Amino acid sequence: MTIRALFILALLVFSSSFLQVARCEFDPDADVVESADGGDLGIVGEDVQDFRDGGFNPAPGVETVCVFPKNPSKLVAAGEESELLVGFKNEGESSINVIAIQATVHLPYDHHYLVQNLSAQAFNNASVPPSAQATFPYLFAVSKFLQAGAFDLVGTIVYEIDQNPYQSTFYNGTIEVTESGGLLSVESVFLFCLGVALLGLLGFWIRSQIQHFSKKTKRAPKVEVGTGTTDASLDEWLQGTAYTQSLSSKSKKKK
Repeated sequence: MTIRALFILALLVFSSSFLQVARCEFDPDADVVESADGGDLGIVGEDVQDFRDGGFNPAPGVETVCVFPKNPSKLVAAGEESELLVGFKNEGESSINVIAIQATVHLPYDHHYLVQNLSAQAFNNASVPPSAQATFPYLFAVSKFLQAGAFDLVGTIVYEIDQNPYQSTFYNGTIEVTESGGLLSVESVFLFCLGVALLGLLGFWIRSQIQHFSKKTKRAPKVEVGTGTTDASLDEWLQGTAYTQSLSSKSKKKK
């Protein structure tokens, strides 16, 4: 049962990764811009305004997608830097000024439990004209003290249109946090050992059932009793009767 559950989980992760990459393919007819006026995006860093409590709405005509480059399984090592790319498409009539990208980590079963506020990454000179699209990198790192397991990552991109702030969620899904230095964790090793132990017990049970079935089907050997031997007690009981006399007469005739 454990092996089947792990196989189904791996299949779901692979399928979600494929769909996420497929969604990141924008319209090839749209103009693609790397930054405003062909210059540098001007990544400021972490010392930027926090827009998490702004509660801004997404602007009409804006589409966002996300892809984890070279990491389709979304495995994030605790304490180590990870990268994702945000695709931003402007189908409106006004130019959009991208301000920052930020993200948070939550428990998968309840987003009210905030696990960590990730660093906000600001952009200077990041303008997306109408009918154009751009790609923005976002580097983040979860705490090295975060326990390995599945968590939900919520990423938002903040932008301005005609000096009015907006924000759009570009990713709201699961990531798998692993221990720093490798993909193996104490939990994964335990699950592997548990699976091996269960398979061993299953094999031992099947073997015992086969042996028990073979013993039941095995027949006892037949024992043939010759007619020339008689019970001594029977001889004593028949001694002196007509039966014994007939036997003695038959034996004399044979002689």
